[in-house]
Amino acid sequence: MPLGADIPVRLATRGSALALAQAREVERLLQQAHPGLRVDRVVVETFGDQRPGAPIWGPGSSQPLGVFTKELEEALLADQADIAVHSLKDLPTTLPEGLALAGVLPRQDVREVLLYRSLEGAEAPAPGTQDWSPGGRQPWFGGPHQTLLDLPPRSIVATSSSRRRASVESRRSDLQCAPIRGNVGTRLRKIWAMLEFDATLLAAAGLFRLGWDLSPTGRLRIDPRLPAPVRAALEPPPEGIQGTLLDPLEMLPAPGQGAIGLEIRSGDDRCRSLCRGIHHRNTGVAVEAERSFLAVLGGGCQLPVGAWGRVQGHQVVLTVEWYRDGRRWTAEDRLPVHQAPQLGVRLGARVKAERVGG
Repeated sequence: MPLGADIPVRLATRGSALALAQAREVERLLQQAHPGLRVDRVVVETFGDQRPGAPIWGPGSSQPLGVFTKELEEALLADQADIAVHSLKDLPTTLPEGLALAGVLPRQDVREVLLYRSLEGAEAPAPGTQDWSPGGRQPWFGGPHQTLLDLPPRSIVATSSSRRRASVESRRSDLQCAPIRGNVGTRLRKIWAMLEFDATLLAAAGLFRLGWDLSPTGRLRIDPRLPAPVRAALEPPPEGIQGTLLDPLEMLPAPGQGAIGLEIRSGDDRCRSLCRGIHHRNTGVAVEAERSFLAVLGGGCQLPVGAWGRVQGHQVVLTVEWYRDGRRWTAEDRLPVHQAPQLGVRLGARVKAERVGG
């Protein structure tokens, strides 16, 4: 009998559309690797889900480390679930005693996407545009392939990420950033409907895992390459949203961005074996370097730093960026793949020394 086929495995996941899409991907891969395995989902509401309007950076922020992961970990420790499914960029580098990261899935696109209002594909004007009058805030609609450099002066970029905020302000000191919360669909609807925002930044991986993509002109849509029955079951993105993929070296991702992490109880050999069967080695090496780098700096997902690891031949390359005095600083190094943790520690120590030395 295949490993564990007679006993169901319980996946702990958040209840957002993106989190459920990630859990379905884990379920598919587990059943593909272990035919006959029964997989049940345990939907858990996290601290961040319970307080969708609370800021997670800057003045007024009161949210603790692991705002989207802590309750999933508590479900593991209470034996209410067997494997917790995380967006790895949300998972702190220091795990609670008794828990371990047992595997990661093949990484999705690591890039950032700049998203903004466009009249292309919209059936109606954005709310409020008819009420504009001289002296009021001028609503902005972008054309295809706009970047941060194309935004009008004093544009407002909606983001609750300290990394994205620092990145935007280091490139365009004339732009402003404002916090935005909610799942992917909610944030995009706010961009369309709330004219105090001009654009936002999201991870490409999240959009693509929802079954969306960008047309040749950048319009956000359901991915036409998906089978018709799959497309029919998907929730379409909000109309009138345009997007531009940013080169990773133009804006580095968060450590772990685009990767799905599988967390288990440390002593659960069965689940460790199940996760090993779907672990993607190259992704694991890359994110190990990124998370080791982040751990040296404090381990929080809200630190304003970026990191991008990738395997090239027998080496892992790690590029990092950090911010000081409104400026962006970058560094890059490489080591053999078996030294991925040491690579992250080496670059982390360098950044920490330069930040302290100011």
